[in-house]
Amino acid sequence: MLLSLAQWLAQDIRVFSVFNYITLRAVLAAMTALIISFLVGPAMIRKLTAYKIGQSVRTDGPQTHLVKAGTPTMGGALILTSIAITTLLWGDLHNQYIWVVLLTTMGFGAIGWVDDYRKVVHRNPKGLSAKAKMFWQSLIALVVAAYLWQHASLPAHTELIVPFFKSVAIPLGAAAFIVLVYLVIVGTSNAVNLTDGLDGLAILPTVMVSGALGIFAYVAGHVVFAKYLGVPHVPGAGELAVFCGAIAGAGLAFLWFNAYPAEVFMGDVGALALGAALGVVAVIVRQELVLFIMGGVFVMEAVSVMLQVGSFKLTGKRIFRMAPLHHHYELKGWKETQVVVRFWIITMMLVLLGLATLKLR
Repeated sequence: MLLSLAQWLAQDIRVFSVFNYITLRAVLAAMTALIISFLVGPAMIRKLTAYKIGQSVRTDGPQTHLVKAGTPTMGGALILTSIAITTLLWGDLHNQYIWVVLLTTMGFGAIGWVDDYRKVVHRNPKGLSAKAKMFWQSLIALVVAAYLWQHASLPAHTELIVPFFKSVAIPLGAAAFIVLVYLVIVGTSNAVNLTDGLDGLAILPTVMVSGALGIFAYVAGHVVFAKYLGVPHVPGAGELAVFCGAIAGAGLAFLWFNAYPAEVFMGDVGALALGAALGVVAVIVRQELVLFIMGGVFVMEAVSVMLQVGSFKLTGKRIFRMAPLHHHYELKGWKETQVVVRFWIITMMLVLLGLATLKLR
């Protein structure tokens, strides 16, 4: 929206042509989302508190979590609102990828919103049924996968890029590509949701990973940089740096309210949407395996749940004291803030490793 206005003004006033630079708009997007969240956040928290939209806490979990009962949830709506407004303001609305990532994010956010609403407003502890949740997630992911396959203009746009190897790429047929996209989007969405169990635990890794994906998007969309660094050139993908900037800005502002002791939780409306956003951006810029590396904390959390459930069903024994993994360490004696900060540090190291794949080939 503002880009179109700036381009029109640039016809007579050349200074406005500076807004054509994606890097500038990415920075402005981060700042805009940050400001929107800071301005709207306190009022939204007061409304959620007034409506008694409070978090329920597992009675079988760490006893220190019982004090969290009643803390406002569904704060992810604040993040999504900031991201949507900012992307529409600073993004190129003629770019197909902007709409793909924005609609995917909002679609998963809608699923999470229904789930949260049923839990906290209708007092239905099951929320949206697992089958219904998976159905809608699968439908959105498959539509996105089919669209990206249909609009791929080069073979490289559907190959699986193997990091740390300069010329190793696995060609994917239609079925394999669609399955990969489905697994990345749905898997990342649910992994972030599982990670969102402690104050600030999920949001800062999301910010760091989105920032790194913004760099990959900019490189992939720049023909010279893509050729120099040996990554697939995806025309138009650079615009996703603006979207990633919006995630980073909105996420940092939300961390202000979500840091220990949290004033608000993001709920499924935020976690499912942000995970899907990371997944779809990684797919478009062809960095699914790098996302697996950078989002290692999300992967560990999801795998811990799968291992715990599988082990209990097969042997009747549990591998961890409690799943997801962050609860295991809490029950081992780590304080909540220790778990959170240490997981942040791990994510920072993994994100740097992921960025290193741009050059280490």
